[in-house]
Amino acid sequence: MAASRQVKSLQIVRRVLLGLAAGACLLAGLPGAMAQIPAKPAPAAPQATPRVGPQAAPQAVPGFWDPRRRPERPDLSRLTVIRFLTETDYPPFNYTGADGNPAGFNVDFARALCEEIKVTCTVQMRRFETLVDALASNRGDAIIASMAVSPQLRARVDFTDPYYRVPARFASRKDAVMPEIRPEYLEGKKVGAIAGSAHEAYLKAMFTDAELHPYPNDDAMRSALRKGEVDFIFGDAISLAFWINGTDSGDCCAFSGGPFVESRFFGEGIGIAVRKGNDVLRQALNWAMFRVWEKGRYTDLWLRYFSVSPF
Repeated sequence: MAASRQVKSLQIVRRVLLGLAAGACLLAGLPGAMAQIPAKPAPAAPQATPRVGPQAAPQAVPGFWDPRRRPERPDLSRLTVIRFLTETDYPPFNYTGADGNPAGFNVDFARALCEEIKVTCTVQMRRFETLVDALASNRGDAIIASMAVSPQLRARVDFTDPYYRVPARFASRKDAVMPEIRPEYLEGKKVGAIAGSAHEAYLKAMFTDAELHPYPNDDAMRSALRKGEVDFIFGDAISLAFWINGTDSGDCCAFSGGPFVESRFFGEGIGIAVRKGNDVLRQALNWAMFRVWEKGRYTDLWLRYFSVSPF
């Protein structure tokens, strides 16, 4: 998985968008711009074994902004148009709509930001690997394409605050769901992960008593869980959410425990990229993102595209 794009495993979405079920899980009030919650291991629980049972009903959407850190309204007078660049084929974030125009979560979010700033907004679709060069050569003003913030990309572009994150989660068969997962709960359990991934590295560092089973790709890992060859799998929660609730899973499995968002392993989040030094646009987008969230429009947009929450 490329460092600049940790959510690439969402290719499975193309096959399962029709299988979405209703619901979204609560993860509100994340501290700070990056919502960097240290993932547990936490102190050992007093009980010897975890409860096993059905998951609680999902109720809300994640929040990535701190209401106590309201940004000041910047000078927007110099902004008359924002030319967004996005990817061509990455549903549900970016894709070509039935009318031939750009569509998807990123596209609708970009348009909401332009409405808040009260400027004209255009969206141009390009291949993902060409986006940074297109921005550098002034063929666009901002990239909104599920681009993960990384030190390598920070050397080339500036980023806004993150507008979503890609958490990691455990999945199990439905008859073995755990409401909470801690390292001591998985002692001796067989846990699958993609070989060489950040998820495998996290398991090696934090879940040292689990029996790790590496797999070459998502399909092999998920098949192992479906067949009962492993007790849990651990991976990208966004793609897992679509798989769990899509036809490919055969209704076998569900999330166990909550999200893990340790930035050292799972990244700083997904931001909008602007040219280096373009603080006017970056600050305007940060202000507009907060406003869109504060007014509830981000919630509406999230539920439209992610009725099955990865959080």
